[in-house]
Amino acid sequence: MYRNLRLLYITTSDKKEAQEIGRKLVEQNLAACANIIDGMQSIYKWEGEVKEDNECVLLIKTHYSRVKKVTRLIKEMHSYDVPAIVSLTITEDEGNMEYLEWLEKMSKEPFEI
Repeated sequence: MYRNLRLLYITTSDKKEAQEIGRKLVEQNLAACANIIDGMQSIYKWEGEVKEDNECVLLIKTHYSRVKKVTRLIKEMHSYDVPAIVSLTITEDEGNMEYLEWLEKMSKEPFEI
């Protein structure tokens, strides 16, 4: 069964920012679930210089039909000029089927915007 579910990988400046974004997405039924992983270190090049920063990872689970709205809201709330927002397909019929069924059900609830 194809579920059209997505996992979004987002980095934020800190845990507070991740919590604010994650909570807003879940409250507005744009995401079924948000997971926060604090204490991640990033090494990247920005404006010609190698940078190292402590960041926070925000994982969002949603339906593909909501990815554009989710991305738009994240960009509105995010402190970065160019936030990392990457959408990954949740592979068909792999993983815990009961969880995927719950995720699909939660991702199809009506929007409350």
